[in-house]
Amino acid sequence: MSENTIEFDDFLKVDVRVGKIVKAEPFPEARKPAIKLWVDFGPEIGERKSSAQITQNYTVEDLPGKQVLAVVNFPPRQIGKFMSEILVLGIPDENGNVMLITPDKDVPLGGRLY
Repeated sequence: MSENTIEFDDFLKVDVRVGKIVKAEPFPEARKPAIKLWVDFGPEIGERKSSAQITQNYTVEDLPGKQVLAVVNFPPRQIGKFMSEILVLGIPDENGNVMLITPDKDVPLGGRLY
């Protein structure tokens, strides 16, 4: 058993939802190369924005229409002049660069991870 074991109720506190990227823009003001994202989570949650350090594997043209998983219940965080409202989730590739976590088929927007 891991020393970082959590209770199931702790897992339930993290609200991970699927959304669709509707807009992506360069974020040249960021300290580390990043892209601004606008993600639609459907009618219950709506559209939220985020900054993601994903420029090694994605361009702004690649992203609109892509479904992604994101934590939607963190407090907003100021990143330079941009307010990030969600944490888009990813995992490192073989070089340590972010690969977005996406469902392998389109699913309804706003669906919660379980």
